[in-house]
Amino acid sequence: MSTALKITFEMLHRTGASSLLRPWTQGLGVIFCMHSVRPAITSDFAPNANLESTPEFLDAAIMMLKAQGYDLVSMDEAAQRISGGQRNANPFAAFTLDDGYRDNLKHAMPVFLHHNCPFMVYVAPGLVDGTTEMWWKALEAIIAQQDHLDVTVGGKKLGFAARTSKQKRMTWNNLAPRIQNLPEYEQRDWIRKAAARYGVDLHKQCRDVIMTWDELRQMAKHPLASIGAHTMNHYAVKRLPAEDATREIFDSRGKLERELGMPVRHFAYPYGNVAHAGARDFQIAADAGFITSVTTRLGTAFPEHARHMQALPRIMVSGKYQEARWLQVLATGLPGRLSNKGRRLNVD
Repeated sequence: MSTALKITFEMLHRTGASSLLRPWTQGLGVIFCMHSVRPAITSDFAPNANLESTPEFLDAAIMMLKAQGYDLVSMDEAAQRISGGQRNANPFAAFTLDDGYRDNLKHAMPVFLHHNCPFMVYVAPGLVDGTTEMWWKALEAIIAQQDHLDVTVGGKKLGFAARTSKQKRMTWNNLAPRIQNLPEYEQRDWIRKAAARYGVDLHKQCRDVIMTWDELRQMAKHPLASIGAHTMNHYAVKRLPAEDATREIFDSRGKLERELGMPVRHFAYPYGNVAHAGARDFQIAADAGFITSVTTRLGTAFPEHARHMQALPRIMVSGKYQEARWLQVLATGLPGRLSNKGRRLNVD
């Protein structure tokens, strides 16, 4: 998080402005988006730290929400409240975690159980099977292991010094956006070839950090835990042909239901922002029969979202916001209303 943004969040918290405006900005409640939850690891090169939170922060966040009067609910209950459009005495807070990291079972789940807090984990079966690619982690591993990279991206030859931590960060900042912006299939082809060239085992990478099917079954048995779908292969569905996007969304639900032996009623779009999920994909998710589908478009839930259950907003909980007081500001909905220019909805 930039210094300016930190100052802004501190001012909103200390002045109480976000709390005062809460009746206008809060809506029915908030859906949080998390990824990896594990003890803090000190490293001079950790470009994916924005996808990580610590168990201590999760504990503090839940305690803050309780103190602020939020009802901690499952996505099933969140769906009921949103579709009903009725404001309860207390706003709701629902926790969701994307991808299916093993640390969700080891480090996050004990915190949720301690607080009797429901939670949802959205899973891409290809990651569980190790048949798809976590390109962001693979790129981090490649840069971390090399002193110099010579690569071609989009037909352009590039060379990067990567001996020092500073050089590695500069390499990431230059290279990662280029890889992310490649067409989906070209992106995955690029990372497979780069991984092979630089000795990164993509299958092992999934096995090291993503839960197995047995671990997912273990988690799913607990009444506080729910499992949702996250496409088959963690593709940005908006950037796929309609037929491929449909297959990714439908097949993920089918695979999870067969493996877990239980209904899968909720879905999350990988990446989830405006560039990666749109109106066509919202309709595909509806056709697949999901009760809700969540984006990462910033905002809280309002009664108007009852007509847009396949385009629900979430608030990212990540390394950028490792202070419960900053999360409190986000949960009031004020940053979302400002980001959406005062609108309650951002579903276009």
